[in-house]
Amino acid sequence: MPHIVLFSGGTACRSINLALSRKGVELTRVVPSWDSGGSSKGIRDALGVLSVGDVRQALMTMAYGEGRVGDVVKICNARVSLQADHEGAKAEFEFYASGRHPSLLRLDAGLRGAILTYLQTFETAVGPAFDYRNCSIGNAILTGAYLAHNRDVNTAIFVFRKICDIAGNVWPSSLDDDAVLSARLKNGCILTAQDAVTTLSPEDAAVGIRSVSLRNASAAAVRANPAVIEAIRSADLIVFGPGSPYTSVLPHLLVEGIASAVEAQPCGKVFIGNILQCRESTGSDLGEIVAAADDLCRAARPGASDTGSIFTHILANRVLFPFAKTVGSFPYLGSETIDEEADRIVMRGEFEDAWNRGQHDGEQIAEHLLDLAKS
Repeated sequence: MPHIVLFSGGTACRSINLALSRKGVELTRVVPSWDSGGSSKGIRDALGVLSVGDVRQALMTMAYGEGRVGDVVKICNARVSLQADHEGAKAEFEFYASGRHPSLLRLDAGLRGAILTYLQTFETAVGPAFDYRNCSIGNAILTGAYLAHNRDVNTAIFVFRKICDIAGNVWPSSLDDDAVLSARLKNGCILTAQDAVTTLSPEDAAVGIRSVSLRNASAAAVRANPAVIEAIRSADLIVFGPGSPYTSVLPHLLVEGIASAVEAQPCGKVFIGNILQCRESTGSDLGEIVAAADDLCRAARPGASDTGSIFTHILANRVLFPFAKTVGSFPYLGSETIDEEADRIVMRGEFEDAWNRGQHDGEQIAEHLLDLAKS
């Protein structure tokens, strides 16, 4: 059974993750630890902890792909109402934390007790003033486990996987709980924090991103999670993407030790191009994004060559329209400027899901990845 290591964000590779899980592949997802938006933002601001939102989303995708859809997974995938007032949201969370939710009542005593311990640990830590609106119950359980196990996120993830009976692995690329992503625009403007980059204004998106950087609070390099390095060293295939290029995919290469470990592993390394442009890639095509990835690799690897690519294969969606066409707000991502080189193969195909425009056909991509992992 091949081992595939997939670097991405929390949601963009969902269809690919599901397809690989259903094929029984040994799958390791590596997700960002610098998320600063959504439900994760409130938790991170309140507790100063490593962001677990993308970890939880990836774990839930694993669970679904593996056919784990019981009460535990339903609880971990639940969310407090966004429209509730402060007291109403707190009462809704308490409905879970007190064990009164019917899904909790159906669990065996030991499993229910573990979940309640982690929810109550979280509740105590955030205090009575915490805003529970839109709070993910799974994020609260995972953060509670993180706090209960001496702020060891790898142990917390291991426990969470056991609670949900998940076989696949999900790791944050770093254990640093203060990693901050910044982006420099082509006009020199600097945007700090992941959520500031993902919510680029139309004007800033038109300017474009020149580069990204990743540092901890003391401005030092962000260190790799040892579990990620171990996964890379046993990989039969390493995959980057799909996902938001400058916030979810490329920054993994800036985590100290990851680019060098990927380069050293003697297996295929694949970059999956997005189907559509996004705010971060407005006006760009796949060739520019891959070139940015290669630039980051060279910057992250001391003494690295100025030529060549870390990737052996590029999966590029073939755009069929000879005119501009959008899905929602975004046009298709072209790949005209990316050429096949001696050290990499460009695999062009019609990779769009026929039923979900703008999304990848996960089954088709999974088949390509399996072929490459076995070659």
